Amino acid sequence: MCNMKESFILFLAVSCATSLGHTKGRQTSDSYVVSSPDRPSGPPGSSPMDECDPEMIGFELITGYVFSSPGNVIDSFPGTLMLTDCLDMCQGNESCQSVNYETGLCVLFGSNADILPGALTKSQFPVFTIYAQKSCLGVKPCERAWCIDRIQNHRLTGYVKSHQIVGSRQECLELCLGETEFACRSANYNNSTGDCELSSMDRLTLAGGNAFLASDGHDYMENNCIEEPTKLCEFKKLNGRILKTVDSVHQDVGSVDECRELCLNSPYRCHSYDYGDTGEMVCRLSHHSRSTLSNIQDPYLDVPEAATYELSSCYNVTIDCRSGDMIAKIQTSKVFDGKIYAKGSPNSCVRDVNNSLEFELSMAYDNLECNVRKNGLGRYVNDVVIQHHDKIVTSSDLGLAVTCQYDLTNKSVTNEVDLGVHGDITPALSEEVTVDSPNVAMKITDRNGEDMMQSAEVGDPLALKFEILDKNSPYEIFVRELVAMDGVDSSEIVLIDSDGCPTDHFIMGPIYKSAQTGKVLLSHFDAFKFPSSEVVQFRALVTPCMPSCEPVQCDQEDSTGELRSVISYGRRRRRSTDQAHEDLLLVQSIQITDKFGFDKDANKTALSSESVYINDDNNGLCLNMAGLMIAAILFLAAQLAVIAALAFICQRRKANSKMSPDSVSIPSQLSASRTDSLCKLYEGGYSHSRRF
Repeated sequence: MCNMKESFILFLAVSCATSLGHTKGRQTSDSYVVSSPDRPSGPPGSSPMDECDPEMIGFELITGYVFSSPGNVIDSFPGTLMLTDCLDMCQGNESCQSVNYETGLCVLFGSNADILPGALTKSQFPVFTIYAQKSCLGVKPCERAWCIDRIQNHRLTGYVKSHQIVGSRQECLELCLGETEFACRSANYNNSTGDCELSSMDRLTLAGGNAFLASDGHDYMENNCIEEPTKLCEFKKLNGRILKTVDSVHQDVGSVDECRELCLNSPYRCHSYDYGDTGEMVCRLSHHSRSTLSNIQDPYLDVPEAATYELSSCYNVTIDCRSGDMIAKIQTSKVFDGKIYAKGSPNSCVRDVNNSLEFELSMAYDNLECNVRKNGLGRYVNDVVIQHHDKIVTSSDLGLAVTCQYDLTNKSVTNEVDLGVHGDITPALSEEVTVDSPNVAMKITDRNGEDMMQSAEVGDPLALKFEILDKNSPYEIFVRELVAMDGVDSSEIVLIDSDGCPTDHFIMGPIYKSAQTGKVLLSHFDAFKFPSSEVVQFRALVTPCMPSCEPVQCDQEDSTGELRSVISYGRRRRRSTDQAHEDLLLVQSIQITDKFGFDKDANKTALSSESVYINDDNNGLCLNMAGLMIAAILFLAAQLAVIAALAFICQRRKANSKMSPDSVSIPSQLSASRTDSLCKLYEGGYSHSRRF
C-alpha cells in the first residue's frame, strides 16, 4: 500500500498509520492484534456459515463503525483498495463472519457484532471505517457486492407501505428483499417491539428532506439490491472536499468521464466519485453522498483544489407508441416535484407531478396542442421537457427527443436521448437601465460582477449587479421585490420578497455588498428561463439610503439541509424627514437559451442595446433609444423622398413653360405660379435638409 504514487501516499499513509487507532482514548487499537487468542469464537473449524448455500450469503454494511475483537482476527490485508475485494475474501473464507474496511486496509474476523454487540463502536478520526457482516439469508440476495446498508438508532418516517411484527432484524430485512407488491427500498426495525416497517422510499430518493431522523432503538436498513434508473444521469460538483474512505480506487483511468462511467457501472449503487485529486489518473468511487453521511462526523477531507461529483438524479425514459397517441413514461431515482410538458406547448400539453418516482405524459396525434410532428412515413416525433420548478427552466431540467416509428403493428420503442448543448449559441443582447438621483444601474454580469454578458444559457453562472454610477454619491442602496417576468404570457416569480430575503436560494441568492465598495450590490444566480419565451425580464425596487443601508437577516438552507442565517441588503428603509427619496423601479432584460437543442434558429427575439429609465412623480417611462433613432431615420428618409419628388415635378414644369410660353392660359399661369412658389419652398427645404 505504501508504494503508491507520491500524491496518493500521504492520504493512504494517514490510513496506514491511524487505522490501528480507533479505540477511544488510545492511539493503537487491539482490534487488529492477531497474537491474542484469549477470546475464541467457537470450536475449532466450526462456523455458522458451514451449512449455508453460497448463493444465499449476503453482506450488510454499517458505515462509521469498527469491530474490535482481537481474539477473533483471522487475517489482515494492507493495500486493499476495493471494498468488493475485501468482501470476496471474507466470502471465500468459511470462518469469516465480518470485516473492517478502510481505503487501503481489510481485516477479517471470525465473529460478528450480533455475537459480540459491545465490540462494535464508532470509528475515530482521522478516517471512518466500514463494517460489513456476513449472513446466511432466507431470501436469495442480488448479485451485487452487498445487499443491505444499516444505520443504527435511525429510522425513515412518513413513508411506510406495510408493517408487521417479526422475530429478528434479519427477518425484517428479508421481508424487504423478498417484497413483490412494491419496490421496497428500505425498512425500519424496532429492536424492542419487533415492529418491521417497509417503505418504497429511502435516503437517496428523499435527499434534501427531513424524513430520516435519529431514533433510539431502531435500525434503518437500506436495500442495495433495488433496481434504480441508470440512464440520463446528472452529477453535481461539490468543490473543495473528497471522502476520507471510499469503496473503490481505480488507477490509470484516462479521464473524468471514464471515471463517471466506472461509477455508473459499478457492482453497487455508486453515488459519488472524485478524479485526479489523490493521484494522477486515480478514480475513487463510493456508494455514499452527503445524503447518506449525515450521521458521520467529518466524513470529508478538505482539499481546496479538489472536487467530489455527487449523483443528483437519473432518468429512465420509455416511449409507449399506441394507435392514437404516444406516451412518455419517466422513472427517476429521486422524488420529482415539477411538471412534464411538450416543448412547443408548455401551457396546454402539460402534466403536473407531485413527489413521485414515476410519471408520464400522453400526447395524442390528433391533438394540435401537443404539437406531435410527422417526420416521414409512419414516424412521429416530439420534444419533451422535464422541469423541476413550477415556472422556470433551470440547469437541472432535462430535454428529451421522443420518437414513435410505426410498422404494420403497434410496438413500443425506447428512446433515451440526453439532449446536451451543441453548436453555437445565438448571442443575446442585454439592456442597461439607469435612474436619476442617484444614478443607479442594474446589469446582468458574470459571477464576479465584472463583464456584461452578451449571451447566456440555462445554467450559466451569472450575477445581478446594482451599482450607483456616481462614485462620490453620499448614498447607498438596497433592493427588494425583485421579480423575474416572462413577456409572452405574463408569468412571473418573486426572487427577493418585500422583506429583502430570497424566496428560493436555489434560484437566486441573497443580495450582498461588493468587497470593494458599498456602492455596488450583487446577487448570484444560475441562468434560467420561462418555458414559453427566451426573454427573461428582471424588475426590482431600489431605495437609496444615507449614510448606509441596514441589511435584513434571512434564514437559508445550506447544502446539508440545515438552516443558517444570512444577511441580505433588501430591508425596507426606515422613513424619516431627511430621507425623501422615493423607490426607483429598475428593469433589465436578457435573452437566455435552453440547453435542450430544440429549434435553435426559431423564435429568436431581438433585444435593444440600451434603454433609459425616466423617473417622474407618478409613473416611470422606459424609452427604447434605439427604436426612437430608427423611427427618426425612417421619418427623415420619407421627408427627403417627398422633397425629391416635388423638386422633380418643379423642374419638369419649368422646362415645359420655356418650350411653349404662349399656350398657357391665365388660370394655368396662376396655378403655375402657386406651383413655382411650392417649388421654391421645397427646393429651399430640400437644400436645408441636405445641409442638415
